[in-house]
Amino acid sequence: MRRSGFAALAGALLLLVACGGNAVAASHASGCTKISKPPKLGAHNMAKPKLTLSAKKTYDVTMQTNCGSFTIQLDQKQSPKTAASFVYLVQKGFFDKTIFHRIVPGFVIQGGDPTGTGTGGPGYLTVDTPPKSAKYTHGVVAMAKTQTQPAGTSGSQFFIVTVPDAGLTPDYAIIGKVVKGLDVVDHIGQLGNAQQQPTQIVEILKATVSAK
Repeated sequence: MRRSGFAALAGALLLLVACGGNAVAASHASGCTKISKPPKLGAHNMAKPKLTLSAKKTYDVTMQTNCGSFTIQLDQKQSPKTAASFVYLVQKGFFDKTIFHRIVPGFVIQGGDPTGTGTGGPGYLTVDTPPKSAKYTHGVVAMAKTQTQPAGTSGSQFFIVTVPDAGLTPDYAIIGKVVKGLDVVDHIGQLGNAQQQPTQIVEILKATVSAK
């Protein structure tokens, strides 16, 4: 996918949860544990959360995958409603057993859709308009949206940048940055093809959140 074409392709991006694949004893040649593809789930109709995050606390979301773990430190000051929604979804187990359904080598990895199609979501939307100065640099985590939705609109689908600068316009709500396990993210970012499809299954086995 060309970087300039991300918004159009993100039009197929929405959001959330699935039942899981089963890990097997052998490891894949890539270094990831080989797993079976989890079943796709249908549309969700979750209630919009009323959760708010404290500006005085640091919230870390750790995602354990079959390729290793990485931790996202949330930026609730820049995107208060979106970051709170992300924590809510993690607490509900929404991301558990979902896959990275789009992997674009040299650009981003994208997950958060229980249907695995790029069209699923939680049944509600939040909006945190990013500043015009927003930059999508290596390790930045932002939310995907359709091309027709206003800037900063989010459901549950998220992407992580795997290059120094993705060159995106400030249309996607930034929820934080990977502060641990960026090498895992970069490795996952190599497991895609020219069609932006994963060359092997990469599953979020479990997502957890901690606050301090």
